[in-house]
Amino acid sequence: MDADAENAAVTEPGTLVYDPRTRKVGEYRDKAGPYVMLRPVGGGREWEADPRLIRPATPEERLSAAVRAANAQSRQVR
Repeated sequence: MDADAENAAVTEPGTLVYDPRTRKVGEYRDKAGPYVMLRPVGGGREWEADPRLIRPATPEERLSAAVRAANAQSRQVR
C-alpha cells in the first residue's frame, strides 16, 4: 500500500489507528484544524493527534485495545 492509499484508509471515520505520541490505539473521528480527533476504543474522552504520526493499528494493537475496553467495561457493570 502506498503512502497516499494508507493515509486515505487512516482518515476513514471509525478506523482504528495508533498514536505513537500517547502510545494508544484510538478510533479516528474527524479532522479538527491541524489535528485529527481520536476516541479511545470502547468510548471515553477524545484527544488530538498529529495526522503525520498516526498509522493504522496492527491486528495485535486492535486486539489489545479491545480487551482493555472489555475489561474496563466489566469493572463498571457490577
